[in-house]
Amino acid sequence: MAPRRLPRGTRVDAVPLGYKIERPQKERLDAIARNAGVSSAVLIEKMLDHLELTDQGIPVWWEPLPRDGELPIDSA
Repeated sequence: MAPRRLPRGTRVDAVPLGYKIERPQKERLDAIARNAGVSSAVLIEKMLDHLELTDQGIPVWWEPLPRDGELPIDSA
């Protein structure tokens, strides 16, 4: 099982997240972390470590960004 929290002093350049999200989303995040036996911070880090990105550097489930100025590549 993953540790609930990382041991004190193991973070090199830790920063607090100052984002505001809707309460139900925060409660869902906390519940998922609790179910996994980790803190919400550890869960967020793991999610980012495993987030699949496109060649545009955005999540695969996000709408693709415009490709203005790019030449099309023939697949044939």
